[in-house]
Amino acid sequence: MSSRPPSLDAHQNLAPCDGELYLLRSFYPSSIADNNFTSLLHNLAWQTEQIHIFGRWVQVPRLMAWYGDSGADYRYSGVNHQPHPWTSELQTIRTDIEAVCRQAFNSVLANLYRDGRDSMGCHADNEKELGHNPLIASLSFGETRLLRFRHAHSRTPLDIELSHGDLLIMAGELQHHWRHELPKTRQAKQARINLTFRRIVSTPISPALSSAR
Repeated sequence: MSSRPPSLDAHQNLAPCDGELYLLRSFYPSSIADNNFTSLLHNLAWQTEQIHIFGRWVQVPRLMAWYGDSGADYRYSGVNHQPHPWTSELQTIRTDIEAVCRQAFNSVLANLYRDGRDSMGCHADNEKELGHNPLIASLSFGETRLLRFRHAHSRTPLDIELSHGDLLIMAGELQHHWRHELPKTRQAKQARINLTFRRIVSTPISPALSSAR
């Protein structure tokens, strides 16, 4: 059975099989997206990070920040992330995205890609803290970058260009069958900010959000 919220009925599922993938172009118009990009760039607690891969620690080629409700800890690649408290900007964006997704989110991972040399390796968002079939809302600000999906078994590729203000929603069984990456590029690229809103199921959702659904 589809996990698509009713608000997405008019949008095509871009995943050819095994999951749900919806792209809402210009979810934020350029003027609002511009303001959000500037505010997030200067106000979030960006930091470098090391992760544990293939038995060694390596520096992640981007900056990141983790925000959320108290207790919304998230562990991946050998690193436990404890959330910063929500900023007013992130709270506003969260409310807008929850209205579309019909789901409460208690955390957000922010990534800052400073130029084309910054990237994200191939992975699936399948950590146990996210639940069995997580709905993840990915919002882009700034430079257009390629997000590349590949089916884990058939190797079917799916490339999506994400631009300023676009919202991508991943749902259903997508994380079980597809992996995704943001590859490096030799093209001249300016900064891009990506916000992926998540629901950590091992921690309770605040009453205000639960009662709103």
